[in-house]
Amino acid sequence: MPYRRTAAVQARLDAQHERIIAAAAALLAEHGYASCTVAAVAARTGIATGTVYNHFASKADLAAAVFRTVVTREVEVVRAAARAHDDVAGQLTAIVETFAGRALKQPRRAYALLAEPVDACVESLRLDFRRAFRDVIAEAVADGVRSGRLPPQNADVVAAALVGAVAEALVGPLAVGHDDPDTLPTLVRFAHRAVGGTPS
Repeated sequence: MPYRRTAAVQARLDAQHERIIAAAAALLAEHGYASCTVAAVAARTGIATGTVYNHFASKADLAAAVFRTVVTREVEVVRAAARAHDDVAGQLTAIVETFAGRALKQPRRAYALLAEPVDACVESLRLDFRRAFRDVIAEAVADGVRSGRLPPQNADVVAAALVGAVAEALVGPLAVGHDDPDTLPTLVRFAHRAVGGTPS
């Protein structure tokens, strides 16, 4: 008869899984992907290296899980910031300020998420990450076009271009760990000009 985990055992394994993810995310924020070795994550979690491998087949699998967890949270925060506003100007400002502002407050982590050399599986997830942010922006732009507050345009293309431009503009400040105080307001103004709108 095959072994079936009890609810208590499964809960314990799930909690351990979450602790591993949290430890790896902390290392990522402090030192980037290079620091997220299985041994380092095990030490931070307080478990044996083999225990990490019980949850993740490789460092690449662990990195992908961490990336997915952190980015999903970031997308949710940006989406919530946008939905707190009824007008497209407020939405666009909130999206850029939230995305870029959070990145600039945690430059090491943001650089790892946006630009640090990574395994192919994480690089693929970066594309999903960009598409998720594109969709948040595209929704705001499309609403603006429908309401007549923005000129007609392809919302998906414009949103993808904005994600690329903002991410590229952030790479330099993130790489050195500090930014010009004008970075954020400049990005907000740029975003509004790009869609043909006016900052709120």
